[in-house]
Amino acid sequence: MLRVRKSAVGWAVALALAAAGLTPASPAAARAQPAPTIEWRPCATDASAECGTLSLPVDWNRPRGERFDLALARRVANPATREGALVFGPGGPGDSGVDRVVNGSSRFSADLRRRFDIVSFDPRGTGGSNPVLCARDLLARQPQLIADQAQFDATLAGNVLLRADCRARTGPLYDHVDTTSAARDLDAIRAALGERQLTFHGSSYGTLLGERYAELFPERVRAMVLEAAMDHSLGTRALLDTQAVTSEDAFDEFVAWCDRSTACVLHGQDFRAIWERLRARAERGVLTDPQRGGAVLTPFELTRLTHKAFYDTWRWPGLAEWIGQLAAQTAVRAVGTSTGDAVAPYPFAVFCQDWSLPVRDYREYAGHLRRTARLAPDLRYPTAVFALATCLGTPTPVANPQHRLRVRTDVPLLIAATVHDPASGYNWATNVARQLGRHGVLLTYEGWGHGSYTTSKCVERAVDAYLIDQVVPARGTRCPAVDPDV
Repeated sequence: MLRVRKSAVGWAVALALAAAGLTPASPAAARAQPAPTIEWRPCATDASAECGTLSLPVDWNRPRGERFDLALARRVANPATREGALVFGPGGPGDSGVDRVVNGSSRFSADLRRRFDIVSFDPRGTGGSNPVLCARDLLARQPQLIADQAQFDATLAGNVLLRADCRARTGPLYDHVDTTSAARDLDAIRAALGERQLTFHGSSYGTLLGERYAELFPERVRAMVLEAAMDHSLGTRALLDTQAVTSEDAFDEFVAWCDRSTACVLHGQDFRAIWERLRARAERGVLTDPQRGGAVLTPFELTRLTHKAFYDTWRWPGLAEWIGQLAAQTAVRAVGTSTGDAVAPYPFAVFCQDWSLPVRDYREYAGHLRRTARLAPDLRYPTAVFALATCLGTPTPVANPQHRLRVRTDVPLLIAATVHDPASGYNWATNVARQLGRHGVLLTYEGWGHGSYTTSKCVERAVDAYLIDQVVPARGTRCPAVDPDV
């Protein structure tokens, strides 16, 4: 392990950023602005936490233009041991950082909570931060999977209507929910907290925020953890393929656990044969979910719900029970679902401003599906398949397009990766580490689940040492797997 030695960044980094097209902000935004402030008050649902808002520009290229309120929450450290503020970047996209602080700040160790105020927020366009709102019936028309050219064309037309509807209901922020804008929000949070440099822990989609911040403001990074890192360098094919391989690996690991563990109610049975029969029933439209009132399970929904249960090993026994319930069905009672309110939040809108995923026609789309089915014969529909449909026809260029990382921070970013992560694959983490070079260090957890800090004490100790004392793990550091049955 080594301690970070700081060096001046100076004009050389500024020139390098400008040459790479990564200027911190427009000239107008760079001019001196009044220091942002947050008025903290006890949170409504838990007075032991503090909530507040921060007024920010809708468009950072027009800092004196329209504004919105960003929702934040914090839990303050003991004044006797406090060293600063730790900002948590929530995942999703669409997770609420406010809820995380108010209801789940124990995801961080007691030592971190003694040393740092734990601060998080609802990213722009989500939760309490001017959420993107759309007509529920238009959202419902988006297909999970596209069946033919006619449906492909209908999806293109439907997405035009959806974008117009969301823009009208949401207001001007709708066109500015990309992660580059969110990274500038993050720097405003840092300034409002009175922190000279940012101490940050991002999880899943929140790592994309951290990566972008490190590109835009390298000299302002004190310490940055990327847990379950996103690889934002991937095009349409590479994104689908890497997700397919990752999902199938998670399925294989679950089957292996079920074969060896008596905690699996299907232990001793041919799980893959059971799964194949369930998938065939889903294809015929005759598989229903007893845990959701008999709602029909489409092939995509069967895959999505199963994949989600791979995120935490404590969910595995429950997943096996659910699969067993599905397999035991003798009759089908399909029910409809209530439409509820006419308007629904749509936090996934950020994805279509962060990723350019062009697909020319149904023939190309179907080719993607055939290829991912070969890579993942059991879990055939990686989550990015839905992104292809929902982002189809998005105007280009998108606000925050994919690119290889260009980070030049003094402190190496710490990538906390799980070998069998079902969502942010280890293949993403190793690729991010290669892009960062000497500006990143990969910490490997050899187990399972989406994330590792709350699973492995070994990872927790390494991350805490990095965040508190800026002690960087030695390159190649690996933490052993934690047995799911222990």
